[in-house]
Amino acid sequence: MYLQIVTPEACLVQGEVESLTVPGMDGGFQMLNNHAAIVSSLGKGVVAFSGSPEFMAAHKDKFTEKDGKWLLQISSGTIQMVDNKVIVLAD
Repeated sequence: MYLQIVTPEACLVQGEVESLTVPGMDGGFQMLNNHAAIVSSLGKGVVAFSGSPEFMAAHKDKFTEKDGKWLLQISSGTIQMVDNKVIVLAD
């Protein structure tokens, strides 16, 4: 699936990933390839994904890598998944 993580300042990362875990308002949830369409609010927590997307050079320092997954701390946000494209709008 194709992932974009966007903040008010810039697009942080975009490209193909195998899995994505996000901090939903009622607990974390994972999305895999061909997940059903969804729009949801995100709470404070960690966005984690595996894959090899393109990191925008000026923002790669916002991510850490652990156990083969890339991690990004967010304070809130929104996620949309439609037709195998995921957009995370994060604060």
